[in-house]
Amino acid sequence: MPAPATATLIVENGYAGWREQALRALARGWPPDALTWVEHLPTPDGGTAQMALDYSASAGDAAGPSDAAPASEAPCTAYTGAPEPDAPSASTGQAETPVRISPALAGLLQDAARYRSPRRWAFLYRVLWRWRQGDRAVASAADEDGRHLHAMAKSVRRAHHDMIAYVRFHKRDRPGIPEYLAWYEPDHDVLAAAAEHFARRMGRSSWLIGTPHGAALWDGSTLRLSGAPADAAAIRASAANDQAEPLWLAYYRNVFNPARLNEAALHRQMPVRFWKGLPEGPLIPGMIAQARNGARRVAQAGTVGAMSGKAVAVDAQRAQPLRAAPSSLDECRRCELWRQATQAVPGEGPAAARIMLVGEQPGDHEDLAGRAFVGPAGQVLNDALHRAGVPRGDVFLTNAVKHFKWFPRGKRRMHKTPAQREVDACAHWLDQELARVRPAVIITLGATALGAVLRHKASLRDYLDAPVRHGDAWLVATWHPSYALRVDDASAREEIVDGIARAIARGRQLLAAPPSSAGAAGHG
Repeated sequence: MPAPATATLIVENGYAGWREQALRALARGWPPDALTWVEHLPTPDGGTAQMALDYSASAGDAAGPSDAAPASEAPCTAYTGAPEPDAPSASTGQAETPVRISPALAGLLQDAARYRSPRRWAFLYRVLWRWRQGDRAVASAADEDGRHLHAMAKSVRRAHHDMIAYVRFHKRDRPGIPEYLAWYEPDHDVLAAAAEHFARRMGRSSWLIGTPHGAALWDGSTLRLSGAPADAAAIRASAANDQAEPLWLAYYRNVFNPARLNEAALHRQMPVRFWKGLPEGPLIPGMIAQARNGARRVAQAGTVGAMSGKAVAVDAQRAQPLRAAPSSLDECRRCELWRQATQAVPGEGPAAARIMLVGEQPGDHEDLAGRAFVGPAGQVLNDALHRAGVPRGDVFLTNAVKHFKWFPRGKRRMHKTPAQREVDACAHWLDQELARVRPAVIITLGATALGAVLRHKASLRDYLDAPVRHGDAWLVATWHPSYALRVDDASAREEIVDGIARAIARGRQLLAAPPSSAGAAGHG
């Protein structure tokens, strides 16, 4: 028969319907370019959709075996897993001569027929046409069409594997058939094949799997497929009432081992798009974040542990750290500095100290020890206190910012000046310390501390050697001890330490100064 200018072929019942139309077209010698393939999708009715959640078996329900077809391609059919014929056959009268294809190509065609694409039937016919013309290269992955055919089949097989792996059943919140419900959104038409797997695995337990393109119901003996989408809202509402789900989530959280986490493998083997269908899905991002924080802390601990040190013989009992009960400062999340810090470093000193020294922020040593001014800058400050004749135990030591801000340089954590928003976030804690201690003299170490106390930006040089009244206290500004550590010249370094000592000594003198002397102090 001569080829028509154009012909429209309607595909019903999935692969079986396409095979019938393809054989008829081959028998008439119609080339692929002369055909338009249209897939007929069933229109779901109310009864079919209702069957998805409420089902009662009756004598007429059990249908006979039929060819396997994707759920979206059959209105409602019983399915027993009968295999597809290996090759299109001309013995039914649709073709004048038989069309024989290899088992490998037959498997590829059947898998690719489940690939969700409006052009799949036209493409599969082009493959079959080329084979019929003697072009065996079409089945090879080296051929352009063959490569696309193999890719389609591989994608379908992957979707089938994913559905088996990621379907999660939950027990229904009321008795009846089905006992278990699940909702899943497959990429391709693999519901029928995956449902057969679950029918074999779950025995006499009845269940229903709902998808946007159909549903599968197993009543314990017969598998039924519906082309109508299931009620996703009803399935999710039923899952919310599952009494066993909280137990599963608690178990999942507790068996998670952050040390074994491999994020690349996790995203490769369980892509993010599947998480929304898993009960444990909402927990995964938080557990990943906790594992990252733990890895950072472990990395920091390794660096510190590799540092050279000196062994000190101490009593084992006395070596145990004295840890105070967690305070609200430990849980502070007012800015992001807590994420990379080991811990918050509060102020320390006598509760009624007359002098308070305010620094910028904890350093590397302070971050690890949890105490203020115990590192190299603390040693410089101890020297200045000694020169000023003020015991360290008589003053209250604190910082404007309570967490260590740093950046990596090789294996070291280097100090980074806190941003103004971070200083402002910590002002709450500094104000609490000032209100609790009520010092008579506040000595600020560096420009950041000066601005934090004054609550506005200020030039340190304008306040050096010029005490001012700040509320009910004297304010004395001087250099930060770390400034001396950054100066290479020994004489300049000595001058800085002397300047800090003079400021501390001046603060001690001001303890006896009357408030009326504020006008003569410089900044009123």
